Amino acid sequence: MRLIINGANGRMGHMVTKMAEDSGETIAAKVDITGAEYSSLESFTGDADCVIDFSNHKATGEITAYCVKHNLPVLIASTGQTPEELNLIREAAKKVPVFLSPNMSIGVALLADLAEKVTRIFGSCDIELIEAHHNQKLDVPSGTALMLANRIKDAKESLTFNIGRHENGKRSGNEIGIHALRYGSEVGTHEIIFSNGLETITLKHDAKDRALFAKGALSAVKWLVTQKPGLYNMKDFLAEA
Repeated sequence: MRLIINGANGRMGHMVTKMAEDSGETIAAKVDITGAEYSSLESFTGDADCVIDFSNHKATGEITAYCVKHNLPVLIASTGQTPEELNLIREAAKKVPVFLSPNMSIGVALLADLAEKVTRIFGSCDIELIEAHHNQKLDVPSGTALMLANRIKDAKESLTFNIGRHENGKRSGNEIGIHALRYGSEVGTHEIIFSNGLETITLKHDAKDRALFAKGALSAVKWLVTQKPGLYNMKDFLAEA
């Protein structure tokens, strides 16, 4: 494949570029607003098969417009999209394949599947979700935590999110407590606790190296380029893996 890496100067941009090159893929263009081979997507006029974006949600408009214009599939791995940006993504997905995931870990995708299954089977219980990331992470809670919480909510629509519980008082019986920790260089840990008072189930995923996100992105891209226009995520990818 010929890949355009958007956000090529970031930590994940560097990592996915190196892993792609090491695995024999062709990097058609390295794009980054801070200065790379190209400072914008429109600056690149060559041929490519897909765009991988590890930049920032503020680039959503540029990315979706470029990929629709050039009929290119795109994998978007940034987080924190506004409702307006999510709408741009949905509109682009009507014309090209779009893969949107706040976390490209296959392990986290499996964690989400398990969390949804536990919620469906375990019945009424208290659910607490704890996420930890490095001390420079901007979004709270993380996109991954929200993705996991939404998958749990898929199994029980009446659940509400209580983010950063900060007051005394009884816990609501119909909430998902979501808590964010920020320290050091933590790559990413997500833990979900289910308790009905008689027994407790704990699901946990620890990310040890950011290389796992690059590996997941490259695996997903190989699948994405074979798909028709639509909006896809890790659940769709795993369903056919």
